[in-house]
Amino acid sequence: MLPIVLYPHPSLRFKARRVTRVTDTLRQQATEMFESMYDANGIGLAAPQVALPYQMFILNTAGDPEQKDLEKVILNPEILEKTGTAEGQEGCLSFPELFQKVRRAKTIRVKYQTLEGLEVEEALTGLHAKAFQHEYDHLHGVLFIDKLGPIGKMAARGAIASFERLHLQDQKKGEIPTDAELLARLEELAQLA
Repeated sequence: MLPIVLYPHPSLRFKARRVTRVTDTLRQQATEMFESMYDANGIGLAAPQVALPYQMFILNTAGDPEQKDLEKVILNPEILEKTGTAEGQEGCLSFPELFQKVRRAKTIRVKYQTLEGLEVEEALTGLHAKAFQHEYDHLHGVLFIDKLGPIGKMAARGAIASFERLHLQDQKKGEIPTDAELLARLEELAQLA
C-alpha cells in the first residue's frame, strides 16, 4: 500500500504532470492505490494523495474491493462540459473526518485514457460525477476545502489548523521531510511521467 498523505503535504498543491507512458511501475502504483483507498474506506484516490505527481486517479464508487467491475484507473482526464449544479456532503481521505457541503456540476462530459491505452469519452451524473470532479481537482492542486462557502470555511477552520499543526510537529520531530525536500522529490518523480 502507498501511504495517503494528509493536508498540508505539498503534494496536495502540486500540479500533476500528464502521463506520457504506461509502465509496469505505474500499473503497480495503481494497484497499491486501490489497496490504500479500500483500507481507508474511500471511493476515489488521486495520485497526488499518495505523493505521486501524475495525472492519474482511481475510482470505485461502491467502495467495495469485491466489485472489481466498478474499478476505474483514469489517466490524463479532461472535463469537456459541465451542466447543472448539485450540493452535497463531501469528505477527502487527505482530511480524515472532515466533511462539508460542496457545490459541483450535476452532470459532466469527460475524456480520459485507461491503463490499456484506450481513450474514453463519457457522460457522468450523480456520485460518479461528484467523485470524478473531486479527484480531477486533486490533479490541479485544488482541494475540496477551496470550494467551501463562507459558513463551511468557518466550520472547517479548526480542523484545518489542526492538520497544519500536526504536519509541522511531525516535521520538527523528523518524522517527515521538510516541505522543500518533499517538493524536490515530487519534481524528481515528475520527470518520470
